[in-house]
Amino acid sequence: MRSLPTHPIRPTRRAVLGATAALAGSGLLAACSDGSGTSDGSGMDHGSMNHGGPSPAASPGGYVDPAGPEVQAAEAARKATGPVSEVRLTATATPLDLGGGLTVRSWAYGDRLPGQEVRVTAGGTLALTLANNLPQATSLHWHGLALRNDMDGVPGLTQRDIAPGGSFTYRFAVPHPGTYWFHPHSGVQQDRGLYAPLIVEDPKEPLAYDKEWVVVLDDWVDGVDGSTPDAVLAELRKGMDMRAGGGHAGHGGAATAPQTPAPQTPAAGGAPSRLLMGGESDVLGKDPGDVAYPYYLVNGRTAQDPSVFTARPGDRIRLRIVNAGGDTAFRIALGGHELTVTHTDGYPVEHARTGSLLLGMGERYDVLVTARDGVFPLTALAEGKGGSASALALLRTGPGTAPTAATRPAELAGTPLTAGALRAAEPAVLAARTPDRTIGIELTGGMAKYDWAFDGKPYTPDQRHPVKAGERVRLEFNNSTTMWHPLHLHGHTFALGGGAGGARKDTALVLPKGKLTVDFDADNPGLWMAHCHNVYHAEAGMMTVLGYQR
Repeated sequence: MRSLPTHPIRPTRRAVLGATAALAGSGLLAACSDGSGTSDGSGMDHGSMNHGGPSPAASPGGYVDPAGPEVQAAEAARKATGPVSEVRLTATATPLDLGGGLTVRSWAYGDRLPGQEVRVTAGGTLALTLANNLPQATSLHWHGLALRNDMDGVPGLTQRDIAPGGSFTYRFAVPHPGTYWFHPHSGVQQDRGLYAPLIVEDPKEPLAYDKEWVVVLDDWVDGVDGSTPDAVLAELRKGMDMRAGGGHAGHGGAATAPQTPAPQTPAAGGAPSRLLMGGESDVLGKDPGDVAYPYYLVNGRTAQDPSVFTARPGDRIRLRIVNAGGDTAFRIALGGHELTVTHTDGYPVEHARTGSLLLGMGERYDVLVTARDGVFPLTALAEGKGGSASALALLRTGPGTAPTAATRPAELAGTPLTAGALRAAEPAVLAARTPDRTIGIELTGGMAKYDWAFDGKPYTPDQRHPVKAGERVRLEFNNSTTMWHPLHLHGHTFALGGGAGGARKDTALVLPKGKLTVDFDADNPGLWMAHCHNVYHAEAGMMTVLGYQR
């Protein structure tokens, strides 16, 4: 997408579908053109929403309205008695300094990357007003939070998107502590600089530690040699050809390419091609991603000029690690240190020790380390995208020569820990129960036509997989494709492995030709998306909706 477009912007799939659905709606989410915003008493601010958004009440089958009485009752039951955190945020086009003399023009929250961290206290309320100074409509999704449905930030489904020059106030109770983040749910905007961490602090924090290090991982393409996420998506939608002796798996095909990025031949508009040709991961398979990014970042900095976290030898440090990437899984390790995993996706797990972790897009892990004396590399490899593709930050507790971008900690060798090896800690264990409903979803599509979807049907906002409040729901994802996918469910957490003590998550990986079974309790009424968190797969159509029936 262009930082400062001078010609009409091609609407995204979501914008077109949302606007179409809005024409059929009853107009319950009325637009205000002055951007002032008003409240209807439910906490929903209707200011300046003038695109997209069907009336959920007009949905077939009598589904819960995202702003309806069931949603309001669920919000009241959260009994937010803690402090109200008021935040103002501006989405704007701005230059971003990525370090090492590299400055790009992109979109961001304010003028920094990642956006300013937001901290709130569990049991309180967040009231965040987003002003849209972008040339496109936008939105804001709170990744991982079990919040009221009309604040979930999905244009065309739970709200109308925020028009250029407009603003919207998201106000909701925040019941659960943990490591979360927020980003748009509009087109491929997330693959710019529009993301920031959200830390929900536990007023009864059980962990003991001296310092906290928030680590946000990202893959970066916007503004580099004329590239934009929209141009990358347009190139991908042409379908994958076979070039330079390489290949990429398509419909059931095998990837036989050498493990190198695509040759940098010109794409549309003169920018280099960003297609990943080849690549292979011993964990994720022969198709680790679609995009060969020119840079990989930790906290907005390249490996050539990394961010530095300072501590003292012996400090116990809590790392909150977020993968905000668009198309990249990261294998991460801290040189010279063992990681003790304490949480995943905000929920506690039985503590597990490991040298390295693998994070798919949208996943988060909390880990504890005891700092040694010296300077140590926090290295995040772009999994399967070539040995030189990595991000770097530094932990400094004393004098010493800083590791370089080429440093590869020994801890990266071997198999990284993934969520399937974790067990939920006692407070997070999903109680044993036979599912009341099982929903089977097949992952379909491939690179040849770039037709990613669920059940062969690209996303439309009128899709519904019905559930009812109070049910234990089992989701069975069957991946018929030759690529891995990070699957994310809005508004809920699920237990891996169909319960039985599996880690509680909101985003989980399903491997090529593999299956993923998860259970959740239907305790948050509304219309909730389930989708692949590869931003390009989602925008191509790999999204659907779970709808609560009245």
